[in-house]
Amino acid sequence: MSQKVDTHLTATQQLMVKAWEQHMAAEFQLKDLEATMATMTEEPCVNHVPVMTGGVGQEAVRHFYGNYFIPCQPPDTEIIPVSRTVGYNRIVDQIIHKFTHTVDMPWMLPGLEPTGKPVVNGVVAIIDFQNGKVASEHIYWDQASVLVQLELLDPNKLPVVGADSAEKILNPFQRPSNTLIQRGKKSR
Repeated sequence: MSQKVDTHLTATQQLMVKAWEQHMAAEFQLKDLEATMATMTEEPCVNHVPVMTGGVGQEAVRHFYGNYFIPCQPPDTEIIPVSRTVGYNRIVDQIIHKFTHTVDMPWMLPGLEPTGKPVVNGVVAIIDFQNGKVASEHIYWDQASVLVQLELLDPNKLPVVGADSAEKILNPFQRPSNTLIQRGKKSR
């Protein structure tokens, strides 16, 4: 997930971006637990907010990454950068996460057998840094959108959408707004 480094960033901010890029590459490209952990502080925190997976502290995060995250990425996983905000000691990334659910993914879909279905999902990652290393990751996505795409939630019975939510992020002017509001008015 490489983005161009903004030369208007301070040296500290550029180091944060570099550390985050190394972290992401270690997770998704190298699939290397040691390289991933080397980018993190001694007491990191990882929280995948929709399903409360992750860990707190070196041992728990190492266990999570080594058993439930790094080896549990579908082979066609694709990370598409959308936007990045770099602050004083924090990066906020908006990405599109694409994959086919062909492997067990306990970090995102605990207890669900692979469905073979494709998923396109909007994700926001809030990453805090201490001394140039990742201190915490709070990762957010719309779990209902994922479950609709896996055909585990019925979008005709609930006010939820599937891949359209990620497509709206990528093409905001080409996707309609308020479709669920209109559908809700018709069903009353």
